[in-house]
Amino acid sequence: MTLDSNRRAMRTGGLAFIVGALAFVGVFSFLAARFDYPGILHGAAADVLPRLLKGGETMRAVWALYAFLPLLLLPGAIGARKACPGAGGTMTLALIAAALGAFAMFLGLARWPSIHWALAIGHAQGDPVTQQALGAVFDGLNLFLGNYVGEFFGECCLAVFFALTGRSMLSEPAYPRSLARGLGWGGMVFGLLFLAGAFRNVAPAVQPIADLNNLLLPLWMIVLGSALIWLGRAERTRPA
Repeated sequence: MTLDSNRRAMRTGGLAFIVGALAFVGVFSFLAARFDYPGILHGAAADVLPRLLKGGETMRAVWALYAFLPLLLLPGAIGARKACPGAGGTMTLALIAAALGAFAMFLGLARWPSIHWALAIGHAQGDPVTQQALGAVFDGLNLFLGNYVGEFFGECCLAVFFALTGRSMLSEPAYPRSLARGLGWGGMVFGLLFLAGAFRNVAPAVQPIADLNNLLLPLWMIVLGSALIWLGRAERTRPA
């Protein structure tokens, strides 16, 4: 890949991180106000499905948008890899982790505008026996796609990406040391926090860390994205 294409990948990746972060804040705020998210994730089908259906197509569209947001991590991760040419296999592993995490989070979130939406319609039209059966399906999907795939596996992979990217930035000799140290230590610390928060379903004591991560995630994505854009532009002044 040429130097110009590396610069474009870095700037595109940085923009993807920033757009993803801002969209995450907007969608999260909407769902918190209109759907009691994320607390509603622990609700029963009899309470959650009618509220989902009551939100109408707007609620469904917001959940669909939310589901696709993790995929913006892919161009972001590619840009981060191009920003660390000296990291070699470390950033290749980070890119793989980001891809796995993005897809896992997509699967976890996509259940809401798809399977859960169909369950909500069936629940509204069904008799008590049907509602009970659909409630069991709802609980099983939440446990598998929500807790195991989207939250635990997806967040663990994303934590690995942030930590490895931080480690690679820290050892990248081409960048100003103050910037490299800030991105490096910041990425590694945030990666560890994100990893700890992923265990909230088995260790409730780390729930405050998970709540903190909901605030830190968009902030760190904006910081990392802004750095990638700046580094992509700064590359213009450096010899090929």
